[in-house]
Amino acid sequence: MELHDDEGRATPRTMLGRRLRRLREGTGQSQRALAERLGYPHTYLSRVERGEQLPSESLAAALDAHFSTDGLFTDLLELAQDASIPDYGRVIVSSEEKATRIQTFTSSLIPGLLQTEEYAYALFHTSLPGESEEKLRERVETRMRRKRVLSKDNPPFFWAIMDEAALKRPIGGSKCMKDQIAYMLDVARTPHITTQILPFTQGEHPMLGGSLSLLTLQSGATIGYVESFASGEPVDSPSKILELTQLFDVARSKALPEKESLALVHTYLREHENEDDS
Repeated sequence: MELHDDEGRATPRTMLGRRLRRLREGTGQSQRALAERLGYPHTYLSRVERGEQLPSESLAAALDAHFSTDGLFTDLLELAQDASIPDYGRVIVSSEEKATRIQTFTSSLIPGLLQTEEYAYALFHTSLPGESEEKLRERVETRMRRKRVLSKDNPPFFWAIMDEAALKRPIGGSKCMKDQIAYMLDVARTPHITTQILPFTQGEHPMLGGSLSLLTLQSGATIGYVESFASGEPVDSPSKILELTQLFDVARSKALPEKESLALVHTYLREHENEDDS
C-alpha cells in the first residue's frame, strides 16, 4: 500500500511512514515488537507508519539508530515539518538558517524564536480549533526546531522588539506566561540576542496589529517578511525593504533601551508569578 497525500502525491510524511514500514517488515519485526524495543507505544508507531502522525525528534533518532539509516528518519522528519509551514512562510523560515542578522518586531505576541513549547501550543490550540492534538504537537515541534538557529555555532545576531502588549496578555494562563517570560529573560543574557520593549506610554506606532521580520544574509541582501492574521508576505524588492527597514527603525526609536526593557520584563514576570500563586 503506497502512502500519499489527499491528491495522491508522495510527501515527506508519507515517505517516512513508507520507509519505516519497509524496514520493519524487511527485518521481520511486528509493530508491537519494534515499539517495545524502542520504548514507545505501538499505537504511536502505527500512526507514524500510516502517515497520520510525525515521529518526535527522539523517536526519529531512535529509528535511525535501530535501523542504522544514517539520519534518514531525522532528515525526513525535518522535511515533513517544513512542509507543514504555510507557503507564504517557507521563504523566511528557510532563510533563517542562512541569516547573519535577524530583526523582528511583534505587536501582540512573543516572537516565535523566543517562544516556549507551552506558549506556542496555546497559540496554535486557539487559532486552529479543528486541528487534531497530534497535528498541534507537530506544529509546536516545528517551531521549537526553528529556535536552534539561535544556539548553533556562529549564530546570527537577533534583535527582537515587541509591544508591551505581548507581555501583558496572559497567553495560556499565568503559569504559561510566567514560564515564557522567565525563559525570555534567560535567553536575553546571550550576547548575540538583544530584546527591547515598545511601551504603552508611546501610544500609537506604525505596526500595530502585525509583525515584521528582516533577515540579512551573508551576501548583504535583506529579505523581509510581513505577517498579519493568518497570512504573510515575503518581500525582497529594494524599495519595499527600504520601507520596512524604516518601519523597524521607527519602532526601535520608540522602544525602551535594552536595560530598561528587561527591567519592564521583570515587572511582568512578578505580575504573572503573583497571578499564578493566587
